[in-house]
Amino acid sequence: MTKQSFIKGAMILLAAGVINRLLGFVPRIALPRIIGAEGVGLYQLSYPFLSVLLTIITGGIPLAVAKWVAEAESAGDSARIKHIVRTALGITVSLAVVMTCALLLCAPWITTHLLPDSRVYWSFVSMAPMLVIIAVSSVYRGYYQGKQNMIPTAVSQIVETVSRIICQLGFASFFLQWGLEWAAAGSMLGVLVGEAAGLAVMLWTLSREKRKNRKTKKPNTQLGIPFPEAPERQEPVLGRLLRLSIPVTASRMVGALSYLLESIFTARSLAAAGIATGVATAQYGALQGMIIPLVLLPTALTYSLAVSLVPSLSEAAAKGDKAAIHKRLHQSMRLSLVAGAPLVVFMTLFAEPICRLLYKHAEIAPMLAWMAPVGVFIYLQAPLQAALQALDKPGTALMNSFAGAVVKLLLILVLASNPAYGIKGALIAINVNIVLVTVLHAVSVMRTIGFRMNLLDFVKVGAAMIVMAGAARFTMNHEPLSREWSNLLAAVAASAAVYLLLMVWMRIIDRQDMRRIPVIGRWFR
Repeated sequence: MTKQSFIKGAMILLAAGVINRLLGFVPRIALPRIIGAEGVGLYQLSYPFLSVLLTIITGGIPLAVAKWVAEAESAGDSARIKHIVRTALGITVSLAVVMTCALLLCAPWITTHLLPDSRVYWSFVSMAPMLVIIAVSSVYRGYYQGKQNMIPTAVSQIVETVSRIICQLGFASFFLQWGLEWAAAGSMLGVLVGEAAGLAVMLWTLSREKRKNRKTKKPNTQLGIPFPEAPERQEPVLGRLLRLSIPVTASRMVGALSYLLESIFTARSLAAAGIATGVATAQYGALQGMIIPLVLLPTALTYSLAVSLVPSLSEAAAKGDKAAIHKRLHQSMRLSLVAGAPLVVFMTLFAEPICRLLYKHAEIAPMLAWMAPVGVFIYLQAPLQAALQALDKPGTALMNSFAGAVVKLLLILVLASNPAYGIKGALIAINVNIVLVTVLHAVSVMRTIGFRMNLLDFVKVGAAMIVMAGAARFTMNHEPLSREWSNLLAAVAASAAVYLLLMVWMRIIDRQDMRRIPVIGRWFR
């Protein structure tokens, strides 16, 4: 099994993340054209409950697996690695079976009494089989992350995305003849097929490695099933897994419940503001299914950095290497800032043409323009939260998330129910939550390890954003090409080139950074 460095591992996940994000926009663009904003709203209304159930089932288990596998790997304890994963599988699969049964039994009552639109029932039922599939795949991904081998995770993500796109659009089109609710359920079935395909890749990889070990007559250090019994290690492993996973699960549960209550409160508040159910569902679908995924596009980078950061920081912390902790965290923060800043500029300046060209819904552009500027805080939040978890401070992350969730929900109730704000009230509440949680995470990391982000980096990136915004606006205003989409691409390309040159000139990106990037890195040696 190949172990990658922190930067190389992050870049492998980044490459897969970028591919997945770009491919993932195929259904984001095509689905509204097939089933409309209202159909997207029905599809999206199921996700908050799915998020809550997955948080209960997996929660902090993959993170705990990655952390303890990284530590056991550094000690060369392969037997303990196997027992860690076996224990994690036992926990997650048992919870998944229980939650699947509960979901199916409670689906009629939930869709009738809790959710604002009862047509979501078939989407709700269609997502039930995903719980067991995701429970198993999340443990194995945590294992590979702990081994600092990101290739299986990256490959499974790409296979999952491609399978999901094909099935999601195909099923949605096929089931549309029976109504929007069935088309939304077809979309959810497509997601189910994608998750199954991703798990199949992980299991095939594990099986291949097990056969390879047998042929070479090496001790089986990989994860064949069943695992050998190790009763003397069971309680310590279980205790350690729960000690980290429960606080992390609680922290993520705050976010998941916040997401669920956000969907319910938003719909109820919009109804209180005098907006019809169908219109409210369409507005919610536009926000959650079109605008937020667009703003979250750069999180392909922040996610890959956060995943690589946990085992890297855990290993450094176990060795007491404070310098390595500061170095890795600074790298993550700087890369997140540099990669996310240009997209903030593009989405703020060109919200209307982007929404018109991508979704054929120019009327949702104000939502994108309102949310895009807080994107910088979103991109910085993931590495900060990963650092808190890797440094055994999940409880701190929990309290920060809880404070932000309370503020968000209160603002939704106050603003979204006001006819003067409507859906913009929910948008304001989400933005305040993002900024508040990121600031609280930053303060917590500073207090924990004395980390300080270089303020000059923020100043330089901010100046580069202003200059590139001018270049983008100049190019777009002069309309060098005949079509709007080609002018938009020209403006993006020209301003991106200006931004990259400024990053190099101001030494935010240097030769060493470029050398670490797989494939193109050899050009800078």
